Amino acid sequence: MLSRHLFPAILLLAGFASPGTVLAQDVPANSVAASRPYAGQVAEAADRFGIPEAWIWAVMRVESAGRRTAISHAGAMGLMQIMPSTWAQLRARHRLGSDPFDPRDNIMAGAAYLRAMYDRYGNVTAMLAAYNAGPGRYDQFLSRGRPLPAETHAYLTRLTSISDYSSAVRVVAATPADPHAWRRAGLFVRTASTAGLSPTPPPTGMVAASDGARDMQSERAQTVHDDASALQSPAPTDTLFVPHAGTGRPQ
Repeated sequence: MLSRHLFPAILLLAGFASPGTVLAQDVPANSVAASRPYAGQVAEAADRFGIPEAWIWAVMRVESAGRRTAISHAGAMGLMQIMPSTWAQLRARHRLGSDPFDPRDNIMAGAAYLRAMYDRYGNVTAMLAAYNAGPGRYDQFLSRGRPLPAETHAYLTRLTSISDYSSAVRVVAATPADPHAWRRAGLFVRTASTAGLSPTPPPTGMVAASDGARDMQSERAQTVHDDASALQSPAPTDTLFVPHAGTGRPQ
């Protein structure tokens, strides 16, 4: 009698089974889904806020390593590491649920914040710097040359897959939002041909050297994601009216 341990090998040699068939038995049925358990939520958020899914995945990986219940020393919460005051603003604006750790709502909040920072500064590198350091701190970097935290430099370096930042290049610096811009705005609606989501590239500014004596956690507690006031004001624009529909999403 043939040993039961030899029988599968004989079947394989005889052509009744394939290596793929045998190996597949050792792979859990839900292994593919488990590798990206939030794919549905990411796709929904990307579609709702008109941003690439790659942005959300990259930020989630760096911010929380995909841990739903992650909490930073500064108090940032969930997959996208949203600070409490920013969460409160985003929750009210976008009608999210009460649990900041809910994967769908946390991803929605993070995507909304990414889009808000993209609209505010007009490019991916500045968007990421503001997401990490806070828009108030990034505006100080632009207007007064205040150095960005060393943590933000490290953060941008880890996100070069979706931006053009490296330790040897310049951070793209857009002009800070002008609260009085509406007084100089035109009175005509822009058409889709002139109102794309990708503004004209702003001038660049050299990243200032990091302050080595700064305490990283203290810096993050003061600035990261916590400039909720930035969510109160609309993104800069050159007219008093919103663009016509039909524009594409950021690339």
